[in-house]
Amino acid sequence: MMWSVKFTDEAKKDIADLDNFFKKQVLKGIAKVSLNPLPTPDGYGKPLGNKGGHNLTRFFKIKYRGIGIRVVYTLGFEERVMNIIVVSQRDDDYCYRIAAKLYDKYGDDVFKNVFE
Repeated sequence: MMWSVKFTDEAKKDIADLDNFFKKQVLKGIAKVSLNPLPTPDGYGKPLGNKGGHNLTRFFKIKYRGIGIRVVYTLGFEERVMNIIVVSQRDDDYCYRIAAKLYDKYGDDVFKNVFE
């Protein structure tokens, strides 16, 4: 069963700023992962843990190797929601630093069904 997908305002802007070719690939990948965003081996999720000195436990990533884009997301288990936190064309450190800043901004709401 597919999880509902929600986006922070920042992630919406990130996607809007992408070239149409990349935008289609990113949205297609998000749709695929939303079928089972849980960690492997059963799902597609790749847990982040502690990255670059930032505690991103309970955060996951989708990495588009061919186009150099990363998507960081969280899960709201009670309502089966996948929250897209950041979409970045930059390196891992930049992406994770932004994810940590957004976690500071939103707090534990990143794990709930509060985004559109």
